Amino acid sequence: MKSRTQITSILVIVLVTTAGVGPAIAQQSSGTVVGQPDISIDTSAGKLAPGTSVGLPISITNRGQIDRAGPQQYESRVTTARGLTMTFQDDKSPLEVNSGQISVGNVPTGTSNVDPVEITVPENLDPGVYELPVEYEYAYTRVAEFNTQSAEYADLTRTRTATLTVEVDDKPQFEVVGVESDAQIGDRNDVSVTLRNTGTEPARDASVTARSGTGHLSFGTGQGQSSTGYVGAWQPGESKTVTYSVSLASDAPHRSYATDVTVDYTDTNGIDQTSERLTAGIATAAEQSFALENVSSTLRVGEDGEITGTVTNTGPNAVDSAVVRFTDQSSPNVIPIERSVAVGALEAGEAKSFRLPIEVSSEAEAGTKSFDFGVQYRNSNDEKRQYDKLSVVAAVAPERDQFAVDVEETTISAGNSKALTVEVTNNLNQTVTDVEARIFADDPLSTGDDDTGYVESLEPGESVTMSFELSASESATEKTYPVSFDFRYDDERGNSQLSNTIRVPMAVSSSDGGGFPLTSMLVVGSLLAGAVGVFWHRRD
Repeated sequence: MKSRTQITSILVIVLVTTAGVGPAIAQQSSGTVVGQPDISIDTSAGKLAPGTSVGLPISITNRGQIDRAGPQQYESRVTTARGLTMTFQDDKSPLEVNSGQISVGNVPTGTSNVDPVEITVPENLDPGVYELPVEYEYAYTRVAEFNTQSAEYADLTRTRTATLTVEVDDKPQFEVVGVESDAQIGDRNDVSVTLRNTGTEPARDASVTARSGTGHLSFGTGQGQSSTGYVGAWQPGESKTVTYSVSLASDAPHRSYATDVTVDYTDTNGIDQTSERLTAGIATAAEQSFALENVSSTLRVGEDGEITGTVTNTGPNAVDSAVVRFTDQSSPNVIPIERSVAVGALEAGEAKSFRLPIEVSSEAEAGTKSFDFGVQYRNSNDEKRQYDKLSVVAAVAPERDQFAVDVEETTISAGNSKALTVEVTNNLNQTVTDVEARIFADDPLSTGDDDTGYVESLEPGESVTMSFELSASESATEKTYPVSFDFRYDDERGNSQLSNTIRVPMAVSSSDGGGFPLTSMLVVGSLLAGAVGVFWHRRD
């Protein structure tokens, strides 16, 4: 009996225990599932700083609530929040939300993260804990009735409000409050950045680092992409100014440039901190430039000449100690006598004339040439700079004789000598001194002792008359022979020069003024003497 009673009790216990799980083990053919989502919204944001805009991380947790269980597909149906949207009620909070309604979509059970929501913490907000209400709405299924043929759902919409807690920290905060910029394209200048500690706590051992975001802008004398200035202790409400040396490449676009600024400091707990990244806008001036105008040239192959014109400061700033420079390296036969000429201070828009003496060697070729020029100057900081984007187009005239020779008489009789009267003209563009002229002739012509001429100086285009002795031998054939002249002189730089050889034609005639040549006269004389001798002999 006892054994039968025990067996009966065990069966009752088993039946009672398994009565609730039987439908879960065996697939139900019909039934009802009841449940609902259980939503909570939170943020994992740390301490925020006043005067900043940050992305607020948002997480949504759906714990789901099952009141009457059933197949998994219906349980998932009744616990899922469908089409969830969120609207932040920042009108009820000192925090500012920079977005409107946010659509999240379906939220099944579990925890999911949504994209951070940008909020702004006002600059004057005191440290503390603040609440940000968020209203959220979703659709869900409360009851799911099903059978083997179909299912029916009772759908509802729910609107709830959650509260996010945000802590505003008590620490130093920084803001760029001013920038003074002398930055100029193609130059190196100072830029001063002023920042204020807008926080409620002091900073110790503070330093301010500015960092360039472009290769066109660099710090210091090299190509440094950042520069740091130390400012030390920094009290709340106090402003500090840091000055940086900034260089802008000559090919940099003329615009304002953004520079990232950060503050490294030690807080009141002795912990090293780095501020949020700030932005300082650097205004720039256009590149200092010049123009060369009204350019003329007296360049000629084999001579000294000059290039003249006016240099204009085309701005934007006034400059001091301006110097026009010949910078060309492509024409080795064009040699500047003076490589530069000073024109002095130039206001923006002001023009001054310049003159550069230039030598053109005899190996140069005539024609139109382009020469590189530059302007060296001092900027407002008295630093030397140079503008090299200039060129000059100048004509180089063909080579010519340095002196013109005009012989008054170009005929000489065979066997005679004569004094040649020669007019010598200075063809050069400069005054020459110690001019010594010499005449040369080859047989049958010859020069006598008086074969040189001299004049102390000759101005450009000035003429002087010189006299030379020339003879023609008795055997000279009646034709034209060359007579040559050259000139040694000192140019205006005091350098001794030898001119080109100048040839003039000299015609030899058979007699002087229609008389007999000297040989014929000697023969006639001999015959007459012989006749006289015979006469006297017969008389005796």
